[in-house]
Amino acid sequence: MRVVAWAIRLALFVVLLAFAARNTELVTLRFYFDLAWQAPLVALLLAFFSAGAVLGLIAVSGTYLAQRREIARLQRIESAGKEFHAPAASQPPAAEG
Repeated sequence: MRVVAWAIRLALFVVLLAFAARNTELVTLRFYFDLAWQAPLVALLLAFFSAGAVLGLIAVSGTYLAQRREIARLQRIESAGKEFHAPAASQPPAAEG
């Protein structure tokens, strides 16, 4: 199964490398106030893809951290409950008689 996964990764890398090699023409990205940026198309695609991935991670990080805090809180409550309900080891069992 690992061989298949690596073969897929290699094929995807080759396809993306060929895509990058075919798209090296300069493109102009125009901003407001007559600002412009010229760069190869593949560089712009990589930059905007990376920026989107970073913004997505930032957007998810708040929820992720809140869930981690909630899990830690619930684990503390659970461990406190186990300590409260655990029988004391120093007390001998009651004799029946």
